[in-house]
This record gives sequence, C-alpha cells and structure tokens, in this order.
Amino acid sequence: MKKWASLLHGMLFGLAFIAAPALAVPANSPQITLSSAINKAGRQRMLSQRMVKFYCQIGQDVLADKSRQQLQQSVGLFESQLAELKQAAPNPEVKSAVARMESLWGPFKGIVSKAPSKEDGKKLIGMSEELLQAAHKTTMLLQDAAGTQAGQLVNIAGRQRMLSQRMAKFYMLKRWGFNASEVSDGLEQARNEFKGALQELLAAPQNTSAIKKESELVRMQLIFFENALAQEGVQDPAFAVNVATSSERMLEVMDRVTGMYEKL
Repeated sequence: MKKWASLLHGMLFGLAFIAAPALAVPANSPQITLSSAINKAGRQRMLSQRMVKFYCQIGQDVLADKSRQQLQQSVGLFESQLAELKQAAPNPEVKSAVARMESLWGPFKGIVSKAPSKEDGKKLIGMSEELLQAAHKTTMLLQDAAGTQAGQLVNIAGRQRMLSQRMAKFYMLKRWGFNASEVSDGLEQARNEFKGALQELLAAPQNTSAIKKESELVRMQLIFFENALAQEGVQDPAFAVNVATSSERMLEVMDRVTGMYEKL
C-alpha cells in the first residue's frame, strides 16, 4: 500500500505541473463569442477559489514556490479576462454584473498579492464568496443571453472547474486552522454538487466521443481526489500535496471538457 501511495503521489504531482500551461493568460481579443464569454466568466468563478487555495498553500508551505507562481498567473488571468468581459458584455445587465465583479476584485487582489497571513486568510473566506457570486451571476446572465443548450453545458462544465478548486480551498483552510462550520459544510456541499453535475454531463446527449472520454477520466480522477480529501485532519504534508495536485489535475481535464462544449 505504501508503494502504491507513493506511486500515486508521484503521478499526481507530475500531472499537476503539466496542467499549469493550460491556464496561461490568453492574448486579449477585441471580440469574443457568447460561448467564449460564458467560458471566461465561468473561469472567473474558478479563479476566485483557486487563488485562495494557493494563498493557503503558500501560508502552510505546501508546494510554496510553485503555488506562488501559479497564484501570480491566476491573478493575471483574472484581470485579463475581466477586461475581455467588459468589452463583450451584450446587455446592461451583464455590464452591471461585470462592474460588480470589478469592484470586488481590487480589494481581493490587494490581499492575495501580499505575503500570506492567517488574519488576511480569514478575510479572504468572505471575500472569495462575494467574488464567486459576482462571477456566477455574470455567467448565468451570459448563458441566458446565449439561450442555447450548448451554452448551458459550457456553464455546467465550467462550474466543475470551480468546484474542484472550491473543495481544495476548503480543505486547505481547514488544515490551516479555520474550523468554522461554513468551511466544513462548504467542503461537503461542493463535493456533492460536483458529483451531481458530473452525472448530468455524462448523460448529455450532445456529448461527442472525445467529451465522453474526458468525462470518464474526470470520474477516475474524482476517486483519487476523494481519497486525498479523506485524510482531512491528518497533518502529514504528503496528504496536503495530494489534495493540491489532484485538484489541479481535475481542473485541467474539466477545462478541456468546457472548451469542447464551447465548440459545439
């Protein structure tokens, strides 16, 4: 069992580093489609959780150097996509939602750009929830504007990216000593929502063979991820590394699936 755990840990660690380039900051585009806008707004939801995850990992010295690099990349990506969404807003409702996201982003960025502390980490719990809600509202308004089944699938798949990071965020917060009920309950709720949405995506009639293959890969990765989460409360750094790396692997696969739905 120890040999298998060590091998699994090495696989996950390596795969997480492969995942990073998939989320590099894109070049600015003067015009993007509604499906692309839904994808980007959905990615903003994910980033609101991912940045806090990295912040907590740095604060606990969990893959600190890599986490610091990925946090900086995430900050740049959020800012780049925010500018694109401002340009792409198709109606006043979306413009207002993007403006709300922008107003929350400034204070949030100010904290995640500093050296981590538990005092600021506590502030980020509420701030990340507000930023998530603003990004979610933007995503839903864009989905309504698109009015297509494919747009709905882009939204659902994109939300899975967020949930993969949300589960890891709550795990890292709890490991850092934040034991409020909102942290424990948030982890369990995110886990249940991820499972339910995965079943919905697996059953979608629009699925291509490539989407089905990737979705099955997500199902397998979920097993590894839940095994890592099951070690909650154990202070062995190896378990925290497993959560960090497996969440990145799930994010990579779900990002590919979201892109496939965007092309439908």
